[in-house]
Amino acid sequence: MRVSVVQHSQELTQELAFPSVRQGLQQLAGANMASQSSEGIIKLSREELEALKAAFEEGNLAGVASRLQEMLESLESIQLDVGITGETGSGKSSFVNALRGLGDEDAGAARTGVVETTREPTPYQHPRYPNVTIWDLPGIGTPDFHPDTYLEQVGFSRYDIFFIIASQRFTANHAALARHIQAMDKSFYFVRSKVDVDLDSSLRRRPSSYSEVGVLQEIRQNCLEGLRAQGIRSPQVFLLSAFDLSKYDFHLLGETLERELSHHKRHAFLMALPNISLHILEKKKAAMLEHMWLVSIVACGVHAAPIPGLLISCDVDVLARTLQGYCKGFGLDDDSLEKLAAQMGQPVEQMKAVIESPLAKEISNILVVQLLIQAGSEAPKLANEVLSSVPLLGSLASGALSFATTYKMLRSFVNAVAADAQKVLIKAFNLDAKK
Repeated sequence: MRVSVVQHSQELTQELAFPSVRQGLQQLAGANMASQSSEGIIKLSREELEALKAAFEEGNLAGVASRLQEMLESLESIQLDVGITGETGSGKSSFVNALRGLGDEDAGAARTGVVETTREPTPYQHPRYPNVTIWDLPGIGTPDFHPDTYLEQVGFSRYDIFFIIASQRFTANHAALARHIQAMDKSFYFVRSKVDVDLDSSLRRRPSSYSEVGVLQEIRQNCLEGLRAQGIRSPQVFLLSAFDLSKYDFHLLGETLERELSHHKRHAFLMALPNISLHILEKKKAAMLEHMWLVSIVACGVHAAPIPGLLISCDVDVLARTLQGYCKGFGLDDDSLEKLAAQMGQPVEQMKAVIESPLAKEISNILVVQLLIQAGSEAPKLANEVLSSVPLLGSLASGALSFATTYKMLRSFVNAVAADAQKVLIKAFNLDAKK
């Protein structure tokens, strides 16, 4: 069924974080002048914002697109460095691996063991997002540990955030390190690891009175009391298992980082998260939709070329890379699917059987053109809405029609791959439940 202009306008308002370029600029201005309350706004300096607005008002839309391309490249390449520290045997190396979507025995995994295996800060790049680096730091429970010199020894300034891990009680060493990190105006988060081990042990000891909620509450309360006793005000502790991040407090940790990281850093962290829950998949989809206007303008305004069979111009190479990135972000690439199948002990073909959209390796310039042609049937209606809101967009590359077609294609593709990623995850959990 063809969609009416009114319906299309409603969809555009609901699904696009910036319903028009002009409104996007207004929101950018509001974000810079007003507040921290608007979530997901790309922050510009006052000078950058004024230059962008001036270019737009003067009709220099090539300049606008070029500036937005810089913003997009910054968003995609921002470096995020995460430091993981804790006492020997606390599971910090396993946590490094879990954040990267790897098992302890996978190729490229951080070395794990019951004795201290990390002597120097060791960087581990994310397998799909090399701009995200997880650092395995030396343990803090050794006789050589001194909190006043430790941070300097591990290169304190390079890290954006720290995770301080304990598998039992948080000690004076943990608290002293936290105070030094705080004094240097860096963010840190207490992680109580191996809670699955505690739950299993409690179940074996007290099977008749066992309560998972009660045990977790007891662990949390013990951690909080210990940290308060060490002089940490209003501590927050996240209970986790590196072997199943989908359980316990990992979603709370993710939500906390969403609130506290800067926009670009938050985006990098979110996209690098392993696809272990429907909640994470929804967050990734929302992030992709949020920046889709940016990708569309860049693709139509920088290095755009006419598309055969369509009255539009765009950069097909940029769009192909973008679609590949969407697939990889949702784990719809061969490496991710093979890892998931191995973890579940099932043939990878069973995972691929529920996927209807193309995998990352199947994305080509030819496929992009085919998708643009499919999107072009209804794009003129959306183009009228865009053009009525932003008349100057008509001089940006092939104008409103190019933008509308590109945006509609990207939105349809993200909806499709997000749905497939959900089906893969549900399929994996169902297989796991039958084991």
